[in-house]
Amino acid sequence: MADETVITIIGNLTADPELRTLSNGNPVASFTIASTPRTYNRQTQQYEDGTALFLRCSAWNDLARHISQSCSKGMRVIATGRLSQRSYQAQDGTNRTVVEMTVDEIGPSLRYATAQVTKQGGHDGCQGGSTYGNPAGNPPVGPRPAAAPSQPPASDPWANGGSGYTTDTSTTDTGDPEF
Repeated sequence: MADETVITIIGNLTADPELRTLSNGNPVASFTIASTPRTYNRQTQQYEDGTALFLRCSAWNDLARHISQSCSKGMRVIATGRLSQRSYQAQDGTNRTVVEMTVDEIGPSLRYATAQVTKQGGHDGCQGGSTYGNPAGNPPVGPRPAAAPSQPPASDPWANGGSGYTTDTSTTDTGDPEF
């Protein structure tokens, strides 16, 4: 894995993720992220969109299921993964090469939206079902629990390295013109 190209992309999903189950029983989610750069034009004093990059992505196993349950068309996401390149021959006989990303981590961008995180059962032995976050957006009430620096509190959703977490699909749009 040392020679793999790892990237992070921020953009919008172009369609709902497609979840399939392979003949060996492994689920895979396929989706495309569109990332469009914005630059400020000093002459017109306006922001302008650049050329969009459409990156085909796939995710496997529990992550694939979590993505299909949590993400939908138009959602702004931040994804990190490994790039790969493959060549194939198209039906018309031409040779083609595509670059794809295998997603290792993905989540909603909270720049223009809010999200509620729900812990799912994972490979680390976690029990799913606990909800973290405050859907009303109110600040927490009462004192925070004290914890030793080397031992996170039991209620810490990131205590196990973040594996086994998904985001609730009920995001709140805060006015991003791209949504």
